[in-house]
Amino acid sequence: MPRVALNGFLICRSLEEADRVSHLLPNHIRLTRAEPGCLKFEVFRSQADPVRFAVSELFRDRASFDAHQARTSDTIWARATKGIPREYRITEEDPERRTG
Repeated sequence: MPRVALNGFLICRSLEEADRVSHLLPNHIRLTRAEPGCLKFEVFRSQADPVRFAVSELFRDRASFDAHQARTSDTIWARATKGIPREYRITEEDPERRTG
C-alpha cells in the first residue's frame, strides 16, 4: 500500500501572520505526530524568508492521510491558517521501492 507524502510551503502574508503560525505550530505538530499512521511531520520556518514555512509530511497510507485532513479540518490551527497560501505537492510513494 503506498505511503502518502506532502511537501511544500505555507507562505504567510506578513510577519505578524507568520508569528501566529509559529505560536500555534507546537501543538499542531504534537497532535499530528500522535495520530495513527503519521510517519513524519515536520514544519520549519525559513530563516532567510521568515514568512515561509517548509512542510514535510509522510503518512502510512491514504486512509491515515485522509484521517489527518479530517481531524484538522475544524481545529484552532485550521481556523487560524485558513486562507494562508500553500504550495503543496501530494504524492504516493511505494515503500517497497528501493533507490540507488
